[in-house]
Amino acid sequence: MTEEESASTRNNVEEVHGQLFEVGPRYVNLSYIGEGAYGMVASALDTVTRERVAIKKISPFEHQTFCQRTLREIKILTRFKHENIINIQEIIRSESVEQMKDIYIVQCLMETDLYKLLKTQKLSNDHVCYFLYQILRGLKYIHSANVLHRDLKPSNLLLNTTCDLKICDFGLARVTDPKTDHTGFLTEYVATRWYRAPEIMLNSKGYTKSIDVWSVGCILAEMLSNRPLFPGKHYLDQLNLILAVVGSPSQEDLQCIINDKARSYLISLPHKPKQPWSRLYPGADPRALDLLEKMLTFNPHNR
Repeated sequence: MTEEESASTRNNVEEVHGQLFEVGPRYVNLSYIGEGAYGMVASALDTVTRERVAIKKISPFEHQTFCQRTLREIKILTRFKHENIINIQEIIRSESVEQMKDIYIVQCLMETDLYKLLKTQKLSNDHVCYFLYQILRGLKYIHSANVLHRDLKPSNLLLNTTCDLKICDFGLARVTDPKTDHTGFLTEYVATRWYRAPEIMLNSKGYTKSIDVWSVGCILAEMLSNRPLFPGKHYLDQLNLILAVVGSPSQEDLQCIINDKARSYLISLPHKPKQPWSRLYPGADPRALDLLEKMLTFNPHNR
């Protein structure tokens, strides 16, 4: 063993893809899983339980936005306990605030996610049903706590080899009081564009839990065809793709839009008829199409 290796072992540090993980002595044998804007994820052996876990290393203090997202996710997930929501088993950090640079979040290890799965295989009707059931079960729990997830998409739905599904990434989530009007307080730029409800883009009155229902509708459509339903290249393209499927909004639908410019823009567009879901997904289970019909309506009050 080299001097450097022995120093790393002494300090309970392991290197993963050039990043140092200070998570020993409990967590050992780290392997790289992946990384995103907010940090790197590695798998590790928990020497206490003898199970492998996922450890997310986050360096949130470089940017205020990262800091807010990390704190928001930790606050929400430490309160949640549900089979279909990713858990936090432990948070590892420096003992003093002065030394605190990185945070390590230990969670159960899930082998893949729905995004990766849909890239590689077609789902059976049974799999679609089982995954959708778990998504809605988790979402019911989230919404019962008056939380909006605001970023539901296939890559935020983790899966293991026994088809258990867990919703993750609560960095954009918001606690919402149903008795309060949130107009003007909920930011417009949320959710990956393809899964974003039209009212978010059009700045309608303070949006509600129905934005997550829209995202689930988009995910269901993607499970049926292995293709995103509304893969917009930009803001206007996204809106046009949505209207080409769900049709032009009615007078009643337009009442939801308080932004005058957005309403005028919608009125100025040529009329677009609604597409039958059976034409878009000819081989799909009629019950799945009925659910798409109910989830992907322009008017959030009718979802």
